[in-house]
Amino acid sequence: MKNIITLIYVLFLSTTLYANGVIIPDSAGIKYLPLISSTVEVSVDGQVAITKATQIFLNTTEDSLKIQYAFPMPLEASALSLFYKTNSQWYEAKFSATEQDSISGGGETTVDYELLTYLGENPLIYSMDQPIYADSTLTVELVYVELLEYKLGKVNYNYPNDYDIIADSIDRSIDLQKLQFRLLSDRTITDIKLLSHTADSITNTGTGANIFYSIAGQKANQDYSIQYMLSQEELGLYSYSTFLPDTMIPDPYGNGFFLFVAEPDPSENQKVIDKVFTLIIDRSGSMSGDKIVQARNAAKFITQNLNLGDKFNIIDFASDITSFRGEHVDFTGENETAALAYIDNLLATGSTNISGAFGEAIPQFSAASSNTANIIIFFTDGQQTAGITDTDQLIEYVDNLAVQNEAKISIFTFGIGSSTNERLLTTLAANNNGLADFLGSDELEEKITEFYLLIRNPVLINTSILAEPGLLAEIYPRRLPNLYKGQQMILAGRYDEAVPFQLTLGGEAFGDPVSYAYEPVLSDSIIPQYAFIPKIWAKQKIADLLTEYYQLNPGTTEADSIKSVIIDISLDYRVISPFTSFKGSFETNGRDDQSYTGGYTAVGSLEFDNVSEAVNRLLLSCRNFPNPFRHSTTIAFEVTEGIHGQATISIYDALGRLVAEYIITVEGEDEYELIWNPAESQPDLAAGLFGYTIHLNGETLKGMMIYQK
Repeated sequence: MKNIITLIYVLFLSTTLYANGVIIPDSAGIKYLPLISSTVEVSVDGQVAITKATQIFLNTTEDSLKIQYAFPMPLEASALSLFYKTNSQWYEAKFSATEQDSISGGGETTVDYELLTYLGENPLIYSMDQPIYADSTLTVELVYVELLEYKLGKVNYNYPNDYDIIADSIDRSIDLQKLQFRLLSDRTITDIKLLSHTADSITNTGTGANIFYSIAGQKANQDYSIQYMLSQEELGLYSYSTFLPDTMIPDPYGNGFFLFVAEPDPSENQKVIDKVFTLIIDRSGSMSGDKIVQARNAAKFITQNLNLGDKFNIIDFASDITSFRGEHVDFTGENETAALAYIDNLLATGSTNISGAFGEAIPQFSAASSNTANIIIFFTDGQQTAGITDTDQLIEYVDNLAVQNEAKISIFTFGIGSSTNERLLTTLAANNNGLADFLGSDELEEKITEFYLLIRNPVLINTSILAEPGLLAEIYPRRLPNLYKGQQMILAGRYDEAVPFQLTLGGEAFGDPVSYAYEPVLSDSIIPQYAFIPKIWAKQKIADLLTEYYQLNPGTTEADSIKSVIIDISLDYRVISPFTSFKGSFETNGRDDQSYTGGYTAVGSLEFDNVSEAVNRLLLSCRNFPNPFRHSTTIAFEVTEGIHGQATISIYDALGRLVAEYIITVEGEDEYELIWNPAESQPDLAAGLFGYTIHLNGETLKGMMIYQK
């Protein structure tokens, strides 16, 4: 499946579940290296999650192996960094302006179906330059960012931890599995749950929450699934922004980055705009079997979940075109019963006449009011083989129909399976205020019914955004969607001056113009905890450009130009795109293990540069979590040699003044932790930026953290 929808619509779709990475050797005799440890650390700010997955694998063979690392990335996640340690040396994977490698297959065989299924639709694949020695370990640390799925106040995070699909190849217990989930939110956290496992601990202060889970000596056979609920009494528009120095800006669009999140009232007080709705169903011969059964079930579900006041129709097509009614009819009990009987009689046979389907559907909207939300959901599993078969002519035909009938329609297109015309479906959606998505053959019923529920209740149509004065630029997505009850509109953009301004979100509701005015405050300096915003902006711009790219024929001048821009953004902001990848590596000495949060290593009078090469001999890494924190944070460091002694942890404020110091007893190779709780031990300590050092046997590690109150 090639996902080409923009990020704003990604929030409407469910998150596919994935699992730990897998190591694929090039040597006969073993398909995969066994995983012996998995640690997942998740830092969430609102709905932006940064996941750090640390996995340790063991080469159980008697040979040195060249390997590939493959990780089943969530569809809309973007990798930020990939580190790995082998033969006592850390390496960092390089960002490259080339598409990533394909899976070469395990040593015993070519790529099998189980592995492809396991890796899903968006795998990250990296070929390591260094061999893995016999009877040695490989540590892989992958960091990625994603905007979490949201619906009616509920936010879901998934990091599946399930090797069952390839269990025959990796059939062993894992020494340690650990999950640490840390959440900060401006909206009140009303509840948080680890749905998949029994947590060791769960805390929730309302503005911050933590989940900790660990288990030893068990198989990885169950996905991690977390859900938290945000207050539905605190709605409106939230704004987040950060302002970077010139040295960190690779383009001319402004030093400021913002993220606006708007959400309407989900309660019964929020009136819903009536819909004029058409479902277009492909019933050609290729839809026979399970697909037509799924299509019928999806159609019946949608019919049964229309709103009173809606008008609807069902059009189905193969070589011929048929329609439930000759025009849209009111959603009544009588019409619902008749429509369900009509759906039950749909049979798959014949060719695929897409032009005929739209030729029947769009003119029916000529009678629709501009006060209604006019929606088409269209799905097909094949190319156009009847009617207009030329793609460009078919696109022009549908666009002309919309113009001739003066119909403002949102067309949502879904391709089922691997044989659809992606350029056609993408362009039809992009030209008509909709989206395109491409599903597996077994996803039709689930995805389309789920999507319908998310657009069931429109509250603002023909949306627009206006900033006065006009200091905002590069706002994505460029095509604003309609706003639906219980959903969010998320906009990312740029600015060059942090001055007072008014943001107006406009549109139409019930035939009248509606506007909502806000006065967000833009930052004029770096806000470290919002360092993810530039990456979210880059992801949204890339998603928008990909929509344009997939409307073009590959290899054309225009397509290549867009591809070049995507590559530049990907490399500048270090977010992986379909045209970039991790390739090659370089040695790292004293790497900053906090860098995945987007933290900056020099603010105010604090200067925390990379430490010396000696770190790799004794002190491996340090980090603190959560970061930022409101009450307490855990400072952790790893010792790589079997020595005994005392480590000194010193904490400094932004002026370099010592505020606390602790002694940790070190007893051999291990990871050590200190919990610093200034809210309890130093209640008068002001919030702000703090640095810390860890000294052991003449070596030093340094890190930075943000204390909030």
